[in-house]
Amino acid sequence: MAVGTTAATMSETPLFAVPPEILAEWWTPFGDYLAKERRYSAYTLRNYRQAFVDFYRWLQARGAWAQGFDALSPRDVRDWVIERQRGLERLSALDRRTLHNHASALRAFFKFWVRQGRVRRNPLTGMPLPKLEKRLPQFLTEDQMKALLSGPQRLLANQSLDAFTAWRDRLAMELLYGGGLRVSELLNLNHGDVDLTNGVARVFGKGQKERLCPLGKVALAVMKKFTAEFARDAGPQAAVLVNPNQSHMTVRALQLMLKRYLALAGLPLDLTPHKLRHSYATHLLNAGADLRLVQELLGHASLNSTQIYTHVSVARLKDIYNKAHPRA
Repeated sequence: MAVGTTAATMSETPLFAVPPEILAEWWTPFGDYLAKERRYSAYTLRNYRQAFVDFYRWLQARGAWAQGFDALSPRDVRDWVIERQRGLERLSALDRRTLHNHASALRAFFKFWVRQGRVRRNPLTGMPLPKLEKRLPQFLTEDQMKALLSGPQRLLANQSLDAFTAWRDRLAMELLYGGGLRVSELLNLNHGDVDLTNGVARVFGKGQKERLCPLGKVALAVMKKFTAEFARDAGPQAAVLVNPNQSHMTVRALQLMLKRYLALAGLPLDLTPHKLRHSYATHLLNAGADLRLVQELLGHASLNSTQIYTHVSVARLKDIYNKAHPRA
């Protein structure tokens, strides 16, 4: 079946809105596959959907939507890459990293529909993309981490924060840093996933891959205190991080919470919760931890994903050398 709709439908549809029937026909089966079979997180599903919507908008703006996916050639996709970098066709430009992410999502989208027999070829196969700048991950120093983690108790001591929120916030940051958890892993963590006796958490990472994460003495102590004194429901299926009304803590709430303590510690407000995971990995390697051990702790499928932290460590060593050595 062709991708397009009738001319009448197109004229009635706002320029950049995806009609519900298009979403139902082309996005929903793919989205269900990602959620149920690949077990992708809600965050990843949102990004894949945005890639589909953006591609639809581009096709619609070019008048190419009605031709169908089978009519798309590698040349068309090259045009998409070029035009989305430049922000042509009344669409804002995509930065290179977003363009790479969208291309990856669309490659998976076409691969799915090729397997379903609805599309004959994947026009993104072998498609060259602009090179990404090699950016080192941001991380906090150990002293900066100490200042950040002390924030909840500082606010509690001067009565600027209630005890529940102070210890819940402290626990969230200790788990991100002490266990190296991803944000999604943290917010999906239930009490039954934490072994308080052995000090490890069972988490489900990307693709629902399971791993065990040591939590560290400090994170474990905070967890025990919060559970004993503030958790109304500590059953196996109860979420660890909740609001005072026992609703789950959200990604947005976690982001806003971190900004409060970043400001208190005099740190840049654009640092995200994921940067605590970067700090976790960097500090382990700086202290001499084996790279493959760090890979396992982080839940990286490829060692290449972990090796970027070695660059951080080397950069840190060079900085120390340049500041301290008389011959530097």
